[in-house]
Amino acid sequence: MSALDLFAIGNAIIDQEFQVSDTFLTEQNLQKGTMQLTDGDTQAQLYSNLRDTQLYKGQASGGSAANTTVAFAALGGRAFYGCRVGQGESGQFYLDGLNDVGIRTAEQSICDGVTGTCMVLITPDTERTMHTYLGTTADLSVNEIDYTALTQAKWLYIEGYLSTSDSARQAVLKAREVAKQHQIQVAVSLSDPAMVQYARTGLEEMLAEGVDLLFCNEQEALMFTGKDSIDEAVTQLLVQNKTVVITLGAKGALVATHAEKIYVEGRKVNAVDTNGAGDAFAGAFLYAIKKGFDLEQAAELAILISSEVVAQFGPRLSIDKYAKLLKTMEMDLA
Repeated sequence: MSALDLFAIGNAIIDQEFQVSDTFLTEQNLQKGTMQLTDGDTQAQLYSNLRDTQLYKGQASGGSAANTTVAFAALGGRAFYGCRVGQGESGQFYLDGLNDVGIRTAEQSICDGVTGTCMVLITPDTERTMHTYLGTTADLSVNEIDYTALTQAKWLYIEGYLSTSDSARQAVLKAREVAKQHQIQVAVSLSDPAMVQYARTGLEEMLAEGVDLLFCNEQEALMFTGKDSIDEAVTQLLVQNKTVVITLGAKGALVATHAEKIYVEGRKVNAVDTNGAGDAFAGAFLYAIKKGFDLEQAAELAILISSEVVAQFGPRLSIDKYAKLLKTMEMDLA
């Protein structure tokens, strides 16, 4: 039996979240709904402007794949997170946030430099825009990944944000080789429209030969395939990938294989913040598959979890809430 259910690789980012106006985004020349990379000095100036003029909502450990792994572990899965953080309080704060949920990490994750930070800007329509300084995670490489631990996993999960880094892509490619050798299933998330637009070559390299499970949202699917409809996009994505899961916002989700397409309706909530919703969806979906749910049930659990994330500020639920929601789902299925 595998000692791990999920081995994830992703950026290590501490989120600083603010409620902002659309006017503020325009004034700062930020493209709404996307992630923009920046340098430390530019982000520091933005942070100063935010603290002076906008509403600060708090700090939390973030990172796309980390949010996914937290959801997976909080639901009951055994997980490991491969990342790179800086020495000092920020790096330890980040790793502690993972370890507290039972997620294993490696000592080799702690390196020189500063831990990455992200200004998460939430507009009144609940859309999130991100301004990210990667810090030391920009240099994530094969040296920080515990490939021995990976050999014990059932799933390898990779976030698309790693497509911007040459060294991170090399770490991912080695992980995929290990996964292939040990018959470990591979899941990848496209992560963000900006990755599709500006780091497409890197994404294509990470997706080479296809994956067992591909996560993306509607906009990413259409942009990546160049198609005009979701059905056309799905057909194109299934050429290489075994299963494609497309989140459709409030409309729900589409799960597609070569044998079937399943549309699952969304769940109505009072939405306040979409940050982390797609990450939580992926974590819940992967856990449901591990638990033995069918694809439709997996999407239903993922929608339940992600909709609760949307109904609050911040990318993660309280740890006990994941288990409570899972219990609700299991009672409905009984």
